[in-house]
Amino acid sequence: MLEEARADGRRSLALTVVGMIHTPYRTPEGTPIQSRFGEGIEATVTVREEYADALTDIEGFERLWLVYWLDRAGPYAPLVVPYRDDRSHGLFATRAPARPNPIGLSVVRLLAREGALLRVADIDVLDGTPLVDIKPYVPEFDAYPDSKAGWFDCNRVDRTRADGRFHGRG
Repeated sequence: MLEEARADGRRSLALTVVGMIHTPYRTPEGTPIQSRFGEGIEATVTVREEYADALTDIEGFERLWLVYWLDRAGPYAPLVVPYRDDRSHGLFATRAPARPNPIGLSVVRLLAREGALLRVADIDVLDGTPLVDIKPYVPEFDAYPDSKAGWFDCNRVDRTRADGRFHGRG
């Protein structure tokens, strides 16, 4: 990863695309807002050939974290109305995709590995999204079911599909 200082004093990072995510979702509208709401929807993750050996032993995991670049997200806004509420919250208190660094994170179910291709299910990602990393989901480390969830515990709108509000329309 390359880090460099910019003229405005901020630092920028260069990431490497390690693969591509292929899904049935072509537009934000109608795409599940979290992978839990994409249950049963299958997709493929194509890892670039030079990273295929990094998939060794991945077959033993039921679930994976996909880390990806939200390449079609709209511009950053400090306050947003998230899909599951009807009032504004600070962006960092939401999972809205229009972020200073539009990094996405989804837990998917691993169905199979075929060389550098992963067949997965329970997806909530747009087709053609660049993959930045894959990490194994380990329940002992990754699950805290009794944790507080801030505003989400109180104010909820029952919405499971995106409407495009964070992609420059809607």
